[in-house]
Amino acid sequence: MNLRDLRYLLAVAQHRHFGRAAAACNVSQPTLSSQVAKLEARLGAPLFERTNKWVAPTPLGEDVLAHAARAVAEADAIVALAGARDPLAGPLTLGVIPTLGPYLMPRVFGPLRRRCPALTLELWEDTTDAVVERLRRRQLDAALIATPLAGEDLVERPLFQEAFLAALPPDHALASQSVVDEAALASDLLVLADGHCLRDQALAACARPDPAGWSLRATSLETLLNMVAAGYGTTLVPALAATIHAGRQDVVFRPLAGPAGAGRLVRLVSRPTFSRPPALDALAEVIRTAGR
Repeated sequence: MNLRDLRYLLAVAQHRHFGRAAAACNVSQPTLSSQVAKLEARLGAPLFERTNKWVAPTPLGEDVLAHAARAVAEADAIVALAGARDPLAGPLTLGVIPTLGPYLMPRVFGPLRRRCPALTLELWEDTTDAVVERLRRRQLDAALIATPLAGEDLVERPLFQEAFLAALPPDHALASQSVVDEAALASDLLVLADGHCLRDQALAACARPDPAGWSLRATSLETLLNMVAAGYGTTLVPALAATIHAGRQDVVFRPLAGPAGAGRLVRLVSRPTFSRPPALDALAEVIRTAGR
C-alpha cells in the first residue's frame, strides 16, 4: 500500500467513475483499476460497489477513504513543510455554492491567474451542506459559503458583505418605489428549494415563515428570476447576481430598506491543518477585490 494507491482510491470516490478517476490521476484506466483491485485483494474485501453505470464506496470503503484522505493530507503537509513544493503552485480544489459561483468566479479567475500563474483552481459547485461535508472529508481544500459554521474543525476568512436586492416584475405594486421594505415582499416571495442557504436568508430577511402550502421550490436563481419575469411573484437576489441581470427589461431590481439592508457575509472556509495557507491567503485577497 502506498500514497499513489490511496490517491487512486480518493479519485474514484470523488468522480464515482474509474475512467474519470484515471484521467484525473493521469494514468490509464486499466492501471488504476488494477491497483484498486490489488488493494482490495490485500484487504480481503471490496472497497467499492461497481456497475456499468456507477461506482459507490462500500461501508468499509467509506472508513478506508477517511484514513486515506488523512494520510494523503499529512503526506502533502510533509512535502510542503520541507519546502519541496511551492504553496502557490498546483491544484487547489474549491467548493462554491450555486448562488455565488456563477456570478463571483468569472471575476476571480483572471486576476488569480495573473497573481498566481502556477495555481490551478478546480471548482466543485453544490449546496452549503454538501461542500462543507466534502471539505471535512478532505475531498476539497476550501469552500466559499455564506453562512456561519458551528464547530472548531474549520476556520473561516471573512471576505465581503453582499447585499440583497428585491427582484420584481415591472408592473408589481412595489416596482415604483426606489427602496423596498423587506416585509412587504413576504406575501408573494419565491424561494429556492431546501438545502440552499439563500432560501433561509430570504425567508428570514422578509420575516416570512417557511411556506407550508404550495410554493415554488426552484434549484437556481435563474429559475426564480424567470418566474418573477413571468409575474409569479418576487424574490431576493444577491447583488452580484443582480449585476449580471441588470440589463433585463422584464425584471426590476430595488435596494432594500433598513440601516444597511439585508445581506450575507461571504466566507472562505478551510481546515486549520491545510498545508498551503499562502494559497488560501492569495485566493482570499483576490476574492475580496472581486466582491467589491
